[in-house]
Amino acid sequence: MRKRKYTRFAIVFLIPLAFVISQCFDKNKAADPRGAAYAGSASCLKCHKNVEQNYLHSAHYLTSRAAASNTMHGSFVKDSNQVILNDSLKIVMEKHGDSLYQAGYIHNKLNKKRPFDITFGSNRGETFLSWVGNEVHQLPVTYYISLHQWANSPGYSTDSANFSRVLSARCFECHSSFIKSISAENGSPDQLDKSSLILGIDCERCHGPAAEHVDFQTKNPDVKEAKYIVKISTLSRVRRMDLCSVCHAGNSNVMTKSTFDFKPGDTLANFTSGEKFHRAQDVTKMDVHGNQVKLLTSSLCYMESNIECTTCHSLHDTKVKTVQTYSQYCTNCHSEAKHNFCKMAAQIGPAITSNCIDCHMPLKASNAIVIVGGKQTAPPFLARMHRIAVYPEETEKVREWFKAAK
Repeated sequence: MRKRKYTRFAIVFLIPLAFVISQCFDKNKAADPRGAAYAGSASCLKCHKNVEQNYLHSAHYLTSRAAASNTMHGSFVKDSNQVILNDSLKIVMEKHGDSLYQAGYIHNKLNKKRPFDITFGSNRGETFLSWVGNEVHQLPVTYYISLHQWANSPGYSTDSANFSRVLSARCFECHSSFIKSISAENGSPDQLDKSSLILGIDCERCHGPAAEHVDFQTKNPDVKEAKYIVKISTLSRVRRMDLCSVCHAGNSNVMTKSTFDFKPGDTLANFTSGEKFHRAQDVTKMDVHGNQVKLLTSSLCYMESNIECTTCHSLHDTKVKTVQTYSQYCTNCHSEAKHNFCKMAAQIGPAITSNCIDCHMPLKASNAIVIVGGKQTAPPFLARMHRIAVYPEETEKVREWFKAAK
């Protein structure tokens, strides 16, 4: 009798209680700082395993991450871990236990140091951020992967070790999926909520809020058509370009509202005050901060064809592409049969199809990043020109190469 009584008690009281508790935990687990409409990338990856294998290793996903020695390229070994800015000032990358620091020394005496907290960038360079209260400060030394060296961060001079450059939420709009701005307690407009930060560019940043989609597809696994999610392939070319332009159309535009609010299918011009994102770009001003879209859209190739960013770039494919690989996209349109092939083909021969890129989209020195620290003989930081055109100086290099090869 007593056993039945306990069993009845469990059914009537404990099971409903367990259900209520589980619902509370589920709600806490599912909470996304962007709101209830968002599911979080972990929910997406439960079904899209094929994407997980690639995207989690992509430059977009890794564009911001927690700073750690096993995910950074720069060395902390003595004599390879410092940047000498001038005769009296140097910055040293130090490791103390599990903690990493940038430390500024004046006449070999420690002046200031800050911890590495966040890494921005993954392919060409890594710059580092440190939390100071509710502010995020950029550290004065960056590691340039393509140059294999530590050197001054973009815009930093050799006159001082500046540890106080504050980054705003605008920087995170292109290097993360979300961070919340909070009311300033000390008059600073750049107060950020550390607990709300979603590192990396996640699935919903490009595909839109997915909570409703995840809920429907989970309950209806036999429905193969994606519901309640924006299919990027159904967007117009202009809207797809707007989606890329959120981060790849330059940082000179004056934004009227946060692009964290931008959803696939939105018009980006509605987020800026008068500036048009799709406009001709001054090709003499090369900048690594995302003017690729403007350069591309000023190209004759763009204006007279249907090419767009995704013609050459796939976010779900992390295989390293070479100039030979990219050149194949060029020859898909440019051929002798179409009478629009390269005029130097007869001079160069079959090799002409292996590298269209260095001639028509050459590497150019960035105007935004000037290396003044580190090795005195450091080459300039190079970025790929995305205005597809004929560059006489590059053509001449090819001519000289051809002559030497004969």
